[in-house]
Amino acid sequence: MSEVFFRIDDLHVRYGGIAAVRGISLEVHEGELVTLIGGNGAGKSTTLRTISGLKRPAAGAIEFGGEALHTMAPHAIVKKGICQVPEGRHIFPRMSVRENLMMGAYTLGTKPRDDDLERVFTLFPVLNERIEQAGGTLSGGEQQMLAIGRALMSHPTLLMLDEPSLGLSPILTQRIFDLLREIHRQGTTVLLVEQNAHLALQIADRAYVLESGEVALHGPAEALLRDDAVRRTYLGQS
Repeated sequence: MSEVFFRIDDLHVRYGGIAAVRGISLEVHEGELVTLIGGNGAGKSTTLRTISGLKRPAAGAIEFGGEALHTMAPHAIVKKGICQVPEGRHIFPRMSVRENLMMGAYTLGTKPRDDDLERVFTLFPVLNERIEQAGGTLSGGEQQMLAIGRALMSHPTLLMLDEPSLGLSPILTQRIFDLLREIHRQGTTVLLVEQNAHLALQIADRAYVLESGEVALHGPAEALLRDDAVRRTYLGQS
């Protein structure tokens, strides 16, 4: 097993009087693809938002490379190498595909390298075809590719994705997951939040099942795919 370089310890997050996350602990090893699955309101997206610094924890710790992240501002967290592809994509609709990708490299403080763009265009050839097209005129699947490509331009050490299949057809969803598998194969560590539990478990190394803001199960993704409770509750299988 590779080194643990990201860890959450007893994380609690509240929205006013509502406890959204209640004592979550998890870890990600370098080079892994780890997924968080669970129903609506389980605390998956809140966990990612807290990692990104968009939400402050009520208690607990988040560590990355031995440093405490939970006290840092969002822009400082991005500079540490943690980049999130948000739910709903949130590209810049009036900016071109090229400009959206350039924004992904903004935090590097240097001019994007040609090989960075080449990597994105190799993974997502359609973005090269649409390079001067406004992001808002792309299809939903193309916008998701653009959001992922924008994140890759920042050279993420940990790439986090929040519901990348949201609103996509089954064919486009499978395409996005094939691309995530390839990004992981190329060496990027990935933390994936996804409601399509079956696809997420198929590409992940390990998984955490969240219920009501707590970790209900965790283990190798292959084992959870065979777990009767997971199959009944999240995979729709008997």
